[in-house]
Amino acid sequence: MTNLRRWLPVMLAGLALLLTITACTQAPPKEKAAGQDELILAVGAEPDTGFDPTLGWGRYGSPLFQSTLLKRDSELAIANDLATGYEVSEDGKAWTVKLRDDAKFFDGVPVTAADVQYTFETAARNGTVVDLSNLQKVEASGEHTVVFTLKEPQSTFVHILATTGIVPKHAHGKDYAASPIGSGPYKLLQWDKGQQLIVEANPEYYGPKPYFKKITFLFLGEDAAFAAAKAGKVDVAYIPAAFSKQQVPGMRLEAVRTVDNRGIMFPYVPSGGKTEDGKPIGNDVTADPAIRKAINIALDRKALVQGVLEGHGTPAYSVSDGMPWWNPDTAVADADMEGARKLLADNGWQDADGDGVLEKGALKAEFTLMYAAGDVTRQSLSIAVADMLEPLGIRIRVEGKSWDEIEKTIHSDAVLFGWGSHDPLEMYNLYSSKYRGVDYFNAGFYSNPTVDEYMDKALKATSEAEANEYWKKAQWDGSTGFSARGDAPWAWLVNIDHLYLVKEDLSIGKQKIHPHGHGWPVTDNIEQWRRIENAQ
Repeated sequence: MTNLRRWLPVMLAGLALLLTITACTQAPPKEKAAGQDELILAVGAEPDTGFDPTLGWGRYGSPLFQSTLLKRDSELAIANDLATGYEVSEDGKAWTVKLRDDAKFFDGVPVTAADVQYTFETAARNGTVVDLSNLQKVEASGEHTVVFTLKEPQSTFVHILATTGIVPKHAHGKDYAASPIGSGPYKLLQWDKGQQLIVEANPEYYGPKPYFKKITFLFLGEDAAFAAAKAGKVDVAYIPAAFSKQQVPGMRLEAVRTVDNRGIMFPYVPSGGKTEDGKPIGNDVTADPAIRKAINIALDRKALVQGVLEGHGTPAYSVSDGMPWWNPDTAVADADMEGARKLLADNGWQDADGDGVLEKGALKAEFTLMYAAGDVTRQSLSIAVADMLEPLGIRIRVEGKSWDEIEKTIHSDAVLFGWGSHDPLEMYNLYSSKYRGVDYFNAGFYSNPTVDEYMDKALKATSEAEANEYWKKAQWDGSTGFSARGDAPWAWLVNIDHLYLVKEDLSIGKQKIHPHGHGWPVTDNIEQWRRIENAQ
C-alpha cells in the first residue's frame, strides 16, 4: 500500500490538470441559460442507433419518448406503466399483460395491444440487444390485453417488459430512430446530430405531467461538460471524479450510487485449449483457485475507492451489489495481506529463488492484466491492483489495448471489465457454462454444475421473489458459488458513483441505483424533476 499511496495522488493530480486544461481550451456551448420550465443538460453521449427501442434504445434508462409496459421504482421494485397488471401462468411460460385504456401516442392515436405485439415481434426479428430468443409468440387479445408465450420459463422476462419502449405499428419505419413517435413524457422537437437534442413535453402523456416543458441535451465530452457548467450554460453536467473537488458557483455535486462496477475476469481453466477460430484458452496461474482467492482477500477496495475514485464509489464484491438479487454474504474481508500470504503458502506457492515472485514448481505467479486503452479509470485501477499485489509475490503485467486487440487473448489473459445492470440475467451471462467463450460474457470459461442448476431454477421461477433466492444461492450457498467466497472466477473492485453538477435550484428527485454507464440513467425519473422553490 505504501507504493499505491505514493503514486496515486501524483497521477490523479496530473490527470485533473490535464482535463482542466482541455476543458478550458474547449469553447463552451453558446445556448442561453434555460428558463424556469426549461432545462439544458450534458449528461451523456448521443445514442449510436437513434431512438428506436426495437434496436435497443432505453436499455440503460427511460426511453423518454416511449412508454414501457412495466418499470422499476426508486427501490427497484416492479411497478406498472402502460400495464395495469400482469399474470404469469403456473408453468411460467404464459405472461398475460393488461393495458391501460387512456394512453395515446404523440399523434393522438391510442396505444393498443396490437402496438405491443408489433413492437416485440419487430424487436425479435431485429435480433439486437433486446434478447427475445426465448419468445415463442406474442398475441393481442382484444384492444387492451397482450399474451406473451415463452419457449421456456424465464423470470427475467419481467425486465424486458420494463425496458422495451412501445412503438406505434402505424408509424414505425426505417426513419423511426431519427423521428420517434411514442407515448412517453416527452417528444422529439429537433435533433442536430453530433451536437444536441431538443425535446418538449408530450401533452398526450397519461402520467404525471412533467414540470419542464422543454429540455435540451448537449452531446459533450466530460471535460467540455465541466467547462459548460463553470460557464453557467447547463443545469446538469456529468463529470469525472478528477473534477469532483473543484467548486462551481451556483451548482452542487450529486453523487449517485451505482452498480456500474469494474472487476477483473480471470481465465478459469488451465492453458492448452483453443477456440474454433484459434484463440488461446486458459491460464495456468489464474486457473489456481489459491491465486484467485488470495487476490480477492489481499486487495484493499476502500483504498481503490479513495485513491482512484476520489472517494466517489463503493467497494464491489459482485456484479450486482445492492440489487434485490444480491447475496450480501458474498462480501469478503479484504485488505488481508497476511491471510493471502498464508493461503498461497498453504497451497504450495513460495519464492524459492528470492526474486520477489512466488513459484509453484516451475510456474511463476505472474500474468497479464488487460484494460481498454484510453479509459483512465480502468488504467488507474489496473496499475493500482498490480501495485497492491506486488508485495504479495504476484507480478501483474498491465497492458492497455483496443478491444479488437484484447479479443485476441480474452480467454487466456485477465481483463478489467465494466458491467452492472438492473437485470439479474447479467449474472447468468457472466457465469453460466452455456456462455463460455460467448462474446465478452463468460470469457474465462468458468463452469460449476451446482451454480448452473441454481441459475436454471432462478430462470424457471414464476416470481421474482422466488427467483432471487436461487440467484443468491448461485453466488454462495454455504459451500459453493460463483462469488469470491466460492470459486472466485472474478475479483470485483469498485462500484463507480455517477457524478453530476446540478444547479442549486434544481431537484432531480430520488435516483435509483444507476446501472452501467450507457444511456442517460439520471433522466429515468424525469417527471419528478423540478425547480426546488416550486417543489411540493
